[in-house]
Formats: sequence, C-alpha cells, structure tokens
Amino acid sequence: MSESISLDFAAYVDRRREGFVGEYAGDRYAFSGDLELQRTMRNFKPIQVAVSSAVRLGKGMLEGDLLGSAVKVGPNQFPRVHKIVRHCTDVLGIPEPSVFIQGRVDVMNAMTTGTERESVIILYASTVDNMTDDELAFVIGHECGHIQNGHVIYLTTLNILTRVASLFLGPLVQPALIALQTWSRAAEITCDRAGMLCVRNVHAATSAFSKLAIGSMKLYDDMNLSEFLRQLEQGQNGYGRASELLKSHPYLPKRIRAVQMFSDSEVYRKSGGLEGGVELVELDKQVAELVKVL
Repeated sequence: MSESISLDFAAYVDRRREGFVGEYAGDRYAFSGDLELQRTMRNFKPIQVAVSSAVRLGKGMLEGDLLGSAVKVGPNQFPRVHKIVRHCTDVLGIPEPSVFIQGRVDVMNAMTTGTERESVIILYASTVDNMTDDELAFVIGHECGHIQNGHVIYLTTLNILTRVASLFLGPLVQPALIALQTWSRAAEITCDRAGMLCVRNVHAATSAFSKLAIGSMKLYDDMNLSEFLRQLEQGQNGYGRASELLKSHPYLPKRIRAVQMFSDSEVYRKSGGLEGGVELVELDKQVAELVKVL
C-alpha cells in the first residue's frame, strides 16, 4: 500500500477527522450519479418509510449478533487486517468502524451494514485468505467508502427489502427496492474510487475484482483479464443488459473499466502528488455512459 498522499489530500483528510463524517464527506471524489440519486431518495416517501423501519429493526441488534457468531478485528486479533483497516480510515479520514470476520469459505465477499452511527464491516474469511494486502486494502477501502459517503442505512434498507420481497410483501416494497437498486449501482462506483484512494494501485483493484468474479485461487492464475473485459461488450445487448436493472451492483467488467478510468482522473492523480488528469465532471460523464443500463 502506498503512503504517498499529497499535501492537498492530507489537508482534506484532516478536515474529515473530527467525529462522524456526514453523507457528503466523500463528495470530493464521489460519483455524481450517486450524489444525485441520494438527493432524489430523500424526497421519495417509500424510501423514507423503508429507511425508518430499517433503523428500528437494526439498531443495536447487528453487532450483538456478530459478537456471538464472528470474530472482531482489533490490534490483538488479526493484526494484519487491523493494520489495513487503520490505513484505510486514515486515508479517508473516518473513525475506525467495527470490523468482523465471518467464517465463510464458500464465497469471497465483504459488506457494510448497520446504521450511520453504528456501521459494521463484515469480511468473509475466504476474502481475507485469498487476497494480497493491497487487494484487501482496495476491498476494505471500498467498504469504508460506504461509511464516508452516508450509504450505510440505505444498504441496510436494501438488504432488508430484498429479503422481504422474497416473502409475501413483494409488490408493496417493489418501488422502494427498485429505487435502492438503481442508487446502489451508482454508489458502488463511488466506493470503488474510495478503495483506489486507499490502495493507489489499479492492478490490485482489478485483480481483487477478478478474484471476486472467479471465486477460486486455483482458477485465478489462468484468468485472462482482457477476455473477461470483452464480456462487457457482449453483455450490452439483449436480456443480459436488461437483467442488470434488478442488480444492486454494476457488472464487474464495468467496475473494472470505471476504476481504470478513475486512475487517469485529476482527483486521483492529485491524491498521489501528481499533476494533470481528467476533470471529475468529464470523468463522471464518461462513467455514466459506461454504467447506464438502458
């Protein structure tokens, strides 16, 4: 992990260190599509009703359950992971969240849930086992980006609604669910940028995505990234494209392209003390075209 943060970015970090960081703390790098959709959701009553319910259901319950079913990361518990968490929170200038490792080895994944003031990052054991320090910094930085950008309660609400929709209340929650899925795809772009700021290594970001896609270290060494990215063009037509409307994350080839584009941006280059790069407004126009579904 590179520690070469420019003076400008360090000053930004210092401004964000004091207490809880509000929902626009990451607007220096956040994807404009994410910010615009958050503004829209605050005026969309089904979302606000769902959020209010999620706060009541989730408050105080999650961490108590995790303390009995997972292992909490700390200076004396998984120090490798804790060091990476501290690095990411220092870079982004946020308070250190609670981080737990769950003993799932069947899938590589990570998630952030809770409320804005009680956020928890969950790492699956297979993710920690199979990723390098830099790849893990990208993943953890991504999750910290959710906290910095005020995403957590919306993510928790989306998770709850997804479960409810599979039961008997599907039609009632569908408008809020679709709105949250649309926002979530944009929010993932913002948080991939947060991960990039933490690791400052585009190769580590793309290799982390590749491992998440294939889910196997044995197969990863034989994976051809160029061929994988060609799937993006193949998936831009027909049913494959429309099915993304029901996803909470953009397809991985899109996210890889987006972090590659971000690595050429002015804000990313400046964070490493470099000059030049694509302005954020222009970058967001290009990324919006990349990630659009229809």
